[in-house]
Amino acid sequence: MKKSTSLILSLSMSMLWFACKKDAQTDPPPTPAEGTREQLTLDSIYLYAQQVYLWYDALPAYDVFNPRQYATGGNVLQNYQRELYTLTQLKTNPITGEAYEYSGIPGHPKYSFVTEESLDGGRQGTVDLNDKGDDLGIGLSANGNTDVRVRIVHPSSAAANAGLTRGMKVLAINGTRVTPNSGAFIESALAQSTASLTVEKANGSTSTVTLTKKNYTTSAVLKSAILNAGAQKVGYIAYSRFSNFNVTKAALDQAFSQFTAAGVTAMVVDLRYNGGGYTQTAEYLANHIAPASLNGKVMYVEYFNDLLQNGKAPILKQQLYRNSAGELVMWNGHWATYADLDYSVAGNTFKFEDVGTLNTVKQVVFLVSNSTASASELVINSLKPHLPVKLVGQTTYGKPVGFFGLRIDKYTVYLSNFSMKNADGFGDFFHGLEVDIPASDDVTHDFGDPSETSLAAALNYIQGHPSGRSGEIRPVQHMGPPSFNGMIETRLKLR
Repeated sequence: MKKSTSLILSLSMSMLWFACKKDAQTDPPPTPAEGTREQLTLDSIYLYAQQVYLWYDALPAYDVFNPRQYATGGNVLQNYQRELYTLTQLKTNPITGEAYEYSGIPGHPKYSFVTEESLDGGRQGTVDLNDKGDDLGIGLSANGNTDVRVRIVHPSSAAANAGLTRGMKVLAINGTRVTPNSGAFIESALAQSTASLTVEKANGSTSTVTLTKKNYTTSAVLKSAILNAGAQKVGYIAYSRFSNFNVTKAALDQAFSQFTAAGVTAMVVDLRYNGGGYTQTAEYLANHIAPASLNGKVMYVEYFNDLLQNGKAPILKQQLYRNSAGELVMWNGHWATYADLDYSVAGNTFKFEDVGTLNTVKQVVFLVSNSTASASELVINSLKPHLPVKLVGQTTYGKPVGFFGLRIDKYTVYLSNFSMKNADGFGDFFHGLEVDIPASDDVTHDFGDPSETSLAAALNYIQGHPSGRSGEIRPVQHMGPPSFNGMIETRLKLR
């Protein structure tokens, strides 16, 4: 703890030195070098935001903002979160008139956050980005006002081993009958170490299974299949998160080898519950889909703020840089820091690089929902300038920004650091990507079932029906453990 406190103090002292090097008559007063641990941490969050936050230009001077006003005692993490929330609500999106980080949830920014855990860039779920699970392996949803259904089952989990599949009707949990109004009860029950579920299968038979929480290794590929849309062969893949590249690569390769062998001419990519993950993996999926003719063309560009681009964020000298193996790197005679990284536009322009042998895809349909976020939206937006792309479902979450973690004391702060745009320069979808064909998230059928509403609409569109024949939109309320939400960039490189 003593070492962490010294780090905060050295940060404040270094910022004092940088401030004193400027013209004292034109610059605001420097930050105080002394204070409690909580006060110094509040100072540090502000000082980092002042230099690395994407919308830093909206922040008032230190003495005007007064970070230490949030040192009110009690839960210090909540105090840091309150400060961060205020910082993130200052920059207004001129198109919407709301803050870029307006979430609609008081006290919670849409993107930035602070945690005692190191999550590598996102809000963690019970299944992590190394495909490691620690839960019952199941998520439920209210099917409108009708009943409760199994929404998702993670491969190799207790739920999967018990034979549960998406679409099954859940009649009771722990002997208590459940309805679409049982959200609180269901959330609590699924958070326990064991739960007994009575389910009705598609054939009308019922059974009761007891699930016990366990550690397991799963796959982000929930389902892959070859489907028909008229004369066209369609490759279908349901992908739940952009896991660590080395962990998920084999599963993606296997699915796309299947698509290549079948000679698919269209793809349906189901990202309804995919809240993001590693940008490297998102690129890999996009490269699998894209034909070789796109090699060398721009996929997307990351734009950091002008201070970062011009090397004017000296505070990052406090953050040691580690390579992909987690090792410190010696750079020009010193241990490399985040101040030594390349934040230029040219250095953060990513281009298509064909992988695999699938080169027959002529059109892509994405199944999406308001849980489709971050790296999922990146894949969609990156392919739009180059291929016929359609979206089926409901408007996506809206997260065209990413970040890297900043270690402050024992906390990790994730401030929106960069925005992302495609080859056409489009990236302004802070309120989500609009769909071409509205459709319900039909939780009464399993993934890959051609009778499922969203998938049926996609197949109808591919077959030649422009409207997709989507039918009535039914509301769906998710119940169960949270899923990952975030965008992780691990390929920041030294200049």
